[in-house]
Amino acid sequence: MPSSLATALISAANAGASVLCSYFTRGSIPGVTLKGPADFVSEADLRSEAAIKDVLSAAQPGVPFQAEESASEAVAVGPRFIIDPLDGTTNFVRGLPHFSISLAYADDSGTIAGVVLDPMRAELFWAERGQGAFLGEQRLTVANVATLEDALIHTGVPHRGRPDHEGYLQKLARVMAQVSGIRRLGSAALDLAYVAAGRGDAFFEKGLSPWDIAAGMLLVSEAGGVVTDQQGAAVRLERGDVLAASSALHASLLSMLNAT
Repeated sequence: MPSSLATALISAANAGASVLCSYFTRGSIPGVTLKGPADFVSEADLRSEAAIKDVLSAAQPGVPFQAEESASEAVAVGPRFIIDPLDGTTNFVRGLPHFSISLAYADDSGTIAGVVLDPMRAELFWAERGQGAFLGEQRLTVANVATLEDALIHTGVPHRGRPDHEGYLQKLARVMAQVSGIRRLGSAALDLAYVAAGRGDAFFEKGLSPWDIAAGMLLVSEAGGVVTDQQGAAVRLERGDVLAASSALHASLLSMLNAT
């Protein structure tokens, strides 16, 4: 059973999901604005974040937030809730039913509890440090695929306005030549949850934000996977550089990503 902390995260995620579903089922998404090149925010993002904060503030009074849509107010150190009220906004505003809510509680030692909720499929992924990772009540374990030739790899493509397109394409070409398949689905939090659930064998991306990866990294590690940055060091949330994979494949992928 989840602890009171994880239960609060789950309740908050469900509150945010109610907001997102109410907008998505209308068929058109109001109040969409551009934060930066190919980087959208909608009225639904803002209202989902507000609903999530209301639940968490009631459950854990005084704990500060590190949240996507109020990043200017974010607290990046110490005990805090790390909130992405809608991971996959581009999918959401274009009517693609693949997006998520990603919530975590972290301190300076890392993520302690995390939740990734897929509102469209009603799939709840959650984990607590030292307690395992779960989809609902089912314990998760990373896939046992042993060779790159059989591996399915998830990734995120840097969109317009992000640096190092050429460097990414070189890495992608090396990986594509060796693996069974590549998937780019548009929600990093769900990509990580899928690795934890064995639906993919690895995920790599750079340029992410803490709220994209804080919960998902815990899911993968608690499901028996290995999570580092793409140089093999511990992930720094503020850098957003991640390689998450099963232990059987992590070293090979790390070497491939850093080949010259």
